[in-house]
Amino acid sequence: MIKTTDPSTINFKDKFSLDDKVIIITGACGLVGRSFVEACLQFGANLIIADIEISQPLNVAKAFQSRYPNQKVKGFELDVESKSSVLKLKDFAINEFIKIDGLVNAHQNKSHLIFEPFEDVSEDNWDKVINVNLKGTFLTCQIIGSYMASNNKGAIVNMPSTYSVVAPNQNLYKGTSLGCPAAYSASKGGIDALSRYLASYWAANNVRVNMITPHGVWNNHEEKFEANFSEFSPMKRMSFNHEVAPALIYLLSDASSYVTGDNLLVEGGWTVW
Repeated sequence: MIKTTDPSTINFKDKFSLDDKVIIITGACGLVGRSFVEACLQFGANLIIADIEISQPLNVAKAFQSRYPNQKVKGFELDVESKSSVLKLKDFAINEFIKIDGLVNAHQNKSHLIFEPFEDVSEDNWDKVINVNLKGTFLTCQIIGSYMASNNKGAIVNMPSTYSVVAPNQNLYKGTSLGCPAAYSASKGGIDALSRYLASYWAANNVRVNMITPHGVWNNHEEKFEANFSEFSPMKRMSFNHEVAPALIYLLSDASSYVTGDNLLVEGGWTVW
């Protein structure tokens, strides 16, 4: 790191560059994940697009590779609940790219529980959400994060939730078919705590661990839900996936070289009320 008090010696635009960095993005085929992929590629990164088989990460990677022929984009079918699958991902990354500079955990599970009230949640459904969201983040951080720590460089970005910061406002869901399961909040709260732990644990190894918390990312939601959301949001609207992605560039790049353990809220001021 340059030791100077003269900002004129610093190229601030270059600080945001991801040129030649190798970034792994889990959940990369999802709504937010795809915006992360696009943003990272625009800023020069080489990528591994990792997601479950049904999301077709290999085909998604091929499509992005055709648009960015001067960078390297690979797909990987990943089960974040499986240690052996995550180990294979690490080996794949090293074999294909020689190094790993960043890990983005954008995977999540909540959709199959979204309509289920707390009183009716089965242990199997609880375990599924916890295993994907929290255990999956634990495994990728343990295996890929440890590799970066052993090389004394890297950046990890995990994704908790607004509902790991505040409780869901149940009035948001009135008149809609939507809801937020308790397992989701619990799993995302665990991601927040784990990320802060690792930020301290790996700080001396030059591995920064940060978080992005989006909220209300629009995905053809019910009209009533959008109307409800606008009543509780200071900005009076939902967000879009492309509004979340710039935060990732900041946290993966040297622009955030002195930032670790932070949770960057991209939630339109939802938690200030």
